[in-house]
Amino acid sequence: MRKRIGWFSMLLALCLVLGACGSNNPNNGNAGNGQGNSVPDSTNTASSGNEKPYELTVAFVTFGNTPADIAQVQEEISKLAKEKINATVKLLPIAIGSWNQQMNLMLTSNEKLDLIVTGSSATFGYGPQVAKGQLLPLNDLIEKYGEGIKTAVGEEFMNASNIGGSIYGVPSIRDLAVNYGLLIRKDIADKYSIDLAGMKTLDDLEAAMKIIKAGEPDTAVIAPGAAGQSIVDYLMGDIDRLGDTFGVLQNNGSELKVVNWYETTQYAELVKRVRSWYNAGYILKDAATNKESIGDLIKGQRTLAYVANLKPGIESQESRLTGTEIVRANLTEPFAKTETVTNIMWGIPRNSSNPERAMQFLNLMYTDKDVINLFDWGIEGKHYVKTDTDNVIKYPDGVDATSSGYNLNMGWLFGNQFLSHTFEGDDPDIWNKLNEFNQSAVKSKALGFTFDTAPVKTEFAAVVNVLNQNKMGLETGTLDPEKTLPEFITKLKAAGIEKIIAEKQKQLDAWASNK
Repeated sequence: MRKRIGWFSMLLALCLVLGACGSNNPNNGNAGNGQGNSVPDSTNTASSGNEKPYELTVAFVTFGNTPADIAQVQEEISKLAKEKINATVKLLPIAIGSWNQQMNLMLTSNEKLDLIVTGSSATFGYGPQVAKGQLLPLNDLIEKYGEGIKTAVGEEFMNASNIGGSIYGVPSIRDLAVNYGLLIRKDIADKYSIDLAGMKTLDDLEAAMKIIKAGEPDTAVIAPGAAGQSIVDYLMGDIDRLGDTFGVLQNNGSELKVVNWYETTQYAELVKRVRSWYNAGYILKDAATNKESIGDLIKGQRTLAYVANLKPGIESQESRLTGTEIVRANLTEPFAKTETVTNIMWGIPRNSSNPERAMQFLNLMYTDKDVINLFDWGIEGKHYVKTDTDNVIKYPDGVDATSSGYNLNMGWLFGNQFLSHTFEGDDPDIWNKLNEFNQSAVKSKALGFTFDTAPVKTEFAAVVNVLNQNKMGLETGTLDPEKTLPEFITKLKAAGIEKIIAEKQKQLDAWASNK
């Protein structure tokens, strides 16, 4: 889920946040198949020269410090936007730890916003934003100004964000499936002869952590892949969360029976295991409240590894982010569900003063290589240079990941990643391999279903409050599940989770019957 991991393991932790994550990220044959250059650009004809220039406020999440050179990148993006759609761009980066609070404040206070990151995770709150009327329906705008988006994303994945017959978010083009696993410093894996290829289960992971901890007693072995995500976010590999975990499908969504995840034996066993890891010193002690990015945690030697959303090419991506060589162990097979498509999307808030121009710019983010590479890599010659290999770039002489003024490393976020350059050391064929990864994934039977929270918005808000008070403590091992889990379940029921589950089952049954 991320050109970080974690799906929002990131995300998460997004994944876990985040996939996201780890920290925490569509094509299905339609999203360019790795050939993003073929997407038509329909935006140049969308504005007349008589219109006044319009400044677009574009808000997005970050997982570390705001890049020092972001104002310069903003200026270059604005030059292209001015030329193509008679608009300029004001970039508004918001740290993951502050995103939810700041975005809620901006949306409810009618502060000017033209494009925002949204998604199905609790961090981004796509369903609740739609229920509160904070996002505009995009169907007509896409028909008029988003032909390039339609071609790039493809009908199946566009429809994944459908709520009540309308689309309110456009998925970014990236890894649309996810597998979960471990990312670890290569020097540590080598030092303790950790068999990463043979690591397939949580028992295998636990045995490896025991060995590492014995040799590195003063350092945490693992952390969540993104600030704001939990350890459990990256261990629930066969669960279709149906967007929010308030009613889930088990066994890779093979049956459309919605259950209370927090009452399952599987959840209880996971939080008890994670608690034992925490008590053994394997998990970062402040994982429940940590705001630092995983890159900063690795650089600061506060953790040696992290659980995260994985995908093809994740090792080189994370090596560049952390400044040290990272290797992986796969704990699950690839799995595709609605949230792996909808966990990162772009929406137009009702606060926008010019939704038409916002859609025109969004179309550029799915069709224009120059715009995408400014978002993804910064300014050519300053933040990267081209190599002799077509579409492959590297740092300029004297610049590296730690000294670059623009090193977001978040190409999974900004529209069509398949239009992006690849970085030296990455697989030059990475976008085709991502397409294959998406296609080979096990598909949930509920892929394409999005829950409409409007009928239970009061209960949903109450359950979110309960979750916010308990989830991170339970799912990082900080709280004792023997005491806390029963109390948590009782509070969820009092807040109305059973009504949410019943409504979700009703909507899912109706969706399946009409599919």
